[in-house]
Amino acid sequence: MRRLPLETYVEGLRQGRREILSQAITLVESSREDDRLLAQALLEALLPLSTRAIRIGVTGAPGVGKSTLIEDLGSFWVARGYRVAVLAIDPSSQNAGGSLLGDKTRMHELGRHPSAYVRPSPSRGALGGLGLRSFEAALLCEAAGFDRVLIESVGVGQSESDVVDISDLCLYLLAAGEGGDEVQAMKRGLSERIDLVVISKADEARRAAAAQTRRRLRSVYAQGLKDCPPIVLFHSGSANASEGLALEIQALWQRSDRAGALEERRRRQHRVWMWREINDQLHRRFREHPEVQKRLAATEKAVEGQEQTPWKAAHALLAFYEARAERLDEG
Repeated sequence: MRRLPLETYVEGLRQGRREILSQAITLVESSREDDRLLAQALLEALLPLSTRAIRIGVTGAPGVGKSTLIEDLGSFWVARGYRVAVLAIDPSSQNAGGSLLGDKTRMHELGRHPSAYVRPSPSRGALGGLGLRSFEAALLCEAAGFDRVLIESVGVGQSESDVVDISDLCLYLLAAGEGGDEVQAMKRGLSERIDLVVISKADEARRAAAAQTRRRLRSVYAQGLKDCPPIVLFHSGSANASEGLALEIQALWQRSDRAGALEERRRRQHRVWMWREINDQLHRRFREHPEVQKRLAATEKAVEGQEQTPWKAAHALLAFYEARAERLDEG
């Protein structure tokens, strides 16, 4: 990708140009050192442009209807004059590192609207359901003037924790008729940090099943968790369902803002992602250290052959790396 001058990125985002936004997100997702330096300069320049956009995390098991809900909700908002950005995080190809599902192809109508922006990004193996640079991508969308930023997580189970640390509100989807196993899985994972539960596929034919799922969910929360969050029934293609969900999100966001919880959540987001950046940089520097690389193959072979325990191997490699780093510091 052709790199642009810093001023071009900044001005293009000020103007809300989607092609510049796409290039800026590609820049922050790059692992090249020169790109990382330019990306950090860009993010620093854009901090004063941060808006009061609502960041909405959307998670739930695969196939529960996350993309469908996002398209319906996003279409409802753009029809009322809002600008909507969607960051759809897909599982990564182990070979190419690219996005496997390509959510942009599943959000046909929303992706074509001039007031919407849909960006599928690969997770590249990152845990927690998001990509490594989802936080930065959300900031860029805000700087480009989007009022609503929806972040769709991978949806791979109990590791969906990062979506809370990037969003002002976290929506969890359950399909109408899902049984106790799915509800218990949510309990073990995200239940205490969810702001809104959406029971999807709750059309007229499955109203009874949706009501049963809602009862099961309330029973789970009655077992000693925090107060049960609001539960909204939703089915695709219903304007009333989209409007009801949009109003519930707006009310929750306003209550959180008035109580000061939103400001605290934003502070926590920056703190959490600072530590994630530290962890990422330390891991990258360790893996890229030339002398560590010389030892990795033999060490991995020893671990695979059970000649050395993983703990001892990791301890030895880290001690080796730290000793080399200390020598550089002394020099």
